[in-house]
Amino acid sequence: MSEKPVLTTRQGHPVHNNQQQRTVGSRGPATLENYQFLEKISHFDRERIPERVVHARGFVAHGEFEAYGTIGTGDDAVPASTYTRAKLFQEKGKKTPVTIRFSTVIGGRDSSEAARDPRGFAVKFRTEDGNWDMVGNNLQVFFIRDAIKFPDVIHSLKPDPVTFRQEPNRIFDFMSNTPEAMHMITWLFSPYGIPKNYRTMRGSGVNTYRFVNAQGEGVLVKFHWLTQQGEHNLTQEQADAIQATELGHASKDLYEAIERGDYPKWELNVQIMSDDEHPELDFDPLDDTKIWPREQFPYLPVGMMTLNRNVTNFHNENEQAAFGTGVLVDGIDFSDDKMLVGRTFSYSDTQRYRVGPNYLQLPINAPRQDVVVSTNQDGGQMSYHVDKRGANPHINFEPSTIAGLREADESYREYRPFVSGQIMRAPIERENNYKQAGEQYRKFDDWERDELIKNFVTLLSQCEKVIQEKMVWHFSQCDEEYGRRVAEGLGLDYSAVRA
Repeated sequence: MSEKPVLTTRQGHPVHNNQQQRTVGSRGPATLENYQFLEKISHFDRERIPERVVHARGFVAHGEFEAYGTIGTGDDAVPASTYTRAKLFQEKGKKTPVTIRFSTVIGGRDSSEAARDPRGFAVKFRTEDGNWDMVGNNLQVFFIRDAIKFPDVIHSLKPDPVTFRQEPNRIFDFMSNTPEAMHMITWLFSPYGIPKNYRTMRGSGVNTYRFVNAQGEGVLVKFHWLTQQGEHNLTQEQADAIQATELGHASKDLYEAIERGDYPKWELNVQIMSDDEHPELDFDPLDDTKIWPREQFPYLPVGMMTLNRNVTNFHNENEQAAFGTGVLVDGIDFSDDKMLVGRTFSYSDTQRYRVGPNYLQLPINAPRQDVVVSTNQDGGQMSYHVDKRGANPHINFEPSTIAGLREADESYREYRPFVSGQIMRAPIERENNYKQAGEQYRKFDDWERDELIKNFVTLLSQCEKVIQEKMVWHFSQCDEEYGRRVAEGLGLDYSAVRA
């Protein structure tokens, strides 16, 4: 007798024949009461959930984050508690389980991982105070600074709604009317726009957050993941060669590295800034199209992440994995970053649409087992357990004199920044759209600048002349040579365009 487990239906009924439907005679027709077949085929019809609008293609791995207990290095290091009361940072050697999802932003679920595209870098920390999601990208900046433009920038980068092709004319039509995007596209169309693989790319929180300590004092903070494998990128030619034979090279590379015990590592660094407007800077520190200069705001190490375990089921742990910028723990707080506020609604909203209102009950999204989840939330699609309620299951509201749940004790001082002003729709005062783009162009190595110019010329040559001219004008505002080289590559009269 075979030791293999017995095949059953979802109801637990043993399946005696999985080869044929129930039919009238051997040739049919099939009967309507084919319960086993109907369960099997109807589930098959529903095996896919809606793919993400952005970050559709991705790959998940698991591991741990080990805190240094300090922020900074050497004699300049200070206890983590100086800036934040978040428990995962407080003790040297403290380990927190993590789940990370790497992804591409624009392509569909089965698109190429060698495409020129920002890469998602989303980390779920399963802390003793519940989950913290750090949802970022490989590049340190973004295309826009206000979330109201997010649907527009993504629409411009997605395929044409008629031809269903990613059209340069559409992309640069939007970018040429969005000066703040010059910094991001300078990074994106350089070799940094195609990381060699997930293991050798850096990560960035992009948005600005706040650290809050036990005294209720707050500072602004930016997060950076520095790969310990060395940072490596691809030229367009190298990427094209990979894409000719392989669409999932980066997922394959990560999976195989972990399987052979070559566990990739990233060091988490933070930049700290006092929480005020900083009029001495020529940019707004809450503007996500800007980088905080390292010479003024140095990288301060806080811990190391190691990935040491692969997924056991792609759908359950990847497709249904849910991250959100609003998922914070005590000691980490929101800033007034306009993109962060918009993302915080959008990310959790899309998970409720894709996976369902009870997506947080799924093991991949739930807090770790020693964290007790106690809510008064009930029902909804695919609810499969009731959150802990306390002594009386009849009480699903608060406050209650009889039983039910109570509010947690306020053990720390709340950080209360002062905000005042007129309510308005207005741009920030210090836009400075071109300076950092020009500085980055000049920082690139010669071969990186050559690659950047070649990539722009190749794509802009497919665009209408008016869009070419507008893009060249923007590049000229970043750096004179930058604009001139693109103009020459396109055969444009640079002096006329720049006038």
